[in-house]
Amino acid sequence: MDSFDQLNIDTPEQIALELPLAGIGSRFLALTIDTLLQFALYLLGGIVFALLIPAGTSWLSWLPRTLGPAIAILFVFCVYWGYFAFFEIIWRGQTPGKRYAGIRVIKESGRPIDAFEAIGRNLMRGIDGMPGVYGVGLVCMMLNKKHRRLGDFVAGTVVVHENKADEVSPGWSGSASKAAVSPQMTQAAASQVAAEELILIETYLHRRWDLDPAVRIDTAVRIAERVKAKTGLEPAQGTSVDDFLEAAARQIRDGAQFR
Repeated sequence: MDSFDQLNIDTPEQIALELPLAGIGSRFLALTIDTLLQFALYLLGGIVFALLIPAGTSWLSWLPRTLGPAIAILFVFCVYWGYFAFFEIIWRGQTPGKRYAGIRVIKESGRPIDAFEAIGRNLMRGIDGMPGVYGVGLVCMMLNKKHRRLGDFVAGTVVVHENKADEVSPGWSGSASKAAVSPQMTQAAASQVAAEELILIETYLHRRWDLDPAVRIDTAVRIAERVKAKTGLEPAQGTSVDDFLEAAARQIRDGAQFR
């Protein structure tokens, strides 16, 4: 069964965020998919080597006979150790399996991971996978509330469920908020917007009705001030803070090129 625990994060802007932690079920679903893809790469590599080696024996006869096995071992090594780190670097904490399962690796602070965290956490897979079927990793995840394996402790990361935009949309007021900002965000302002701003706004919009009214208003005002400072957007006359944030999120998502 998957977990419903929450990761509580206090951002530097003094805004509290809650992110649903990924449990053992969703993480093993992602691992199963990624492992199958790894085996597919092994099979494809084996087919390529089988086809190329006979064709190349005539003009590669001067090379050492051990070169072929050495290349094959290097290929297996790169797929085993590099697959997860490669995708987590280019997809900001996701592999194909994690993307299918709707989960993502992030730092404990809530920020996206970088190459150092991606490589560090995946270097521990050899230990987490012992003695088989991720025995060490499974026990480790069961013994801590954040379901972290050894690689997560080494890299300072956690795995959370991703809140997609369509999960946030039902709580929005729809077309009424489209004219809630003025003026339109310029390209220069868009270049100053980081992905964290959009995540911050949408996380608040998705969770706002679970907050105490006083906390909700204070949080919305803090986020709105940060958005206005970053983008130059201003609420239209008579617009509520929530409507402004909804419209700003749409405009940022549609027009910004994140740094």
